[in-house]
Amino acid sequence: MKMIRVLAIIPFVFLLGGVFLFNQITPYVLGMPFLLFWCVLWTVLTSVIMAIIYKIDPKNKESEAE
Repeated sequence: MKMIRVLAIIPFVFLLGGVFLFNQITPYVLGMPFLLFWCVLWTVLTSVIMAIIYKIDPKNKESEAE
């Protein structure tokens, strides 16, 4: 259960923390300013992490067995 909580807090920390750490315009990644790229990246990674949490959550395995 602790692993699920750690996975759930990772996107929150990196998305909000990155805004303060990487607030720069000059480096462009894929044609976007770095901060915009950082937000888009973590939006996608949040979906991936939530899918992983869904797969490892024991409560979801009980409902699939029924």
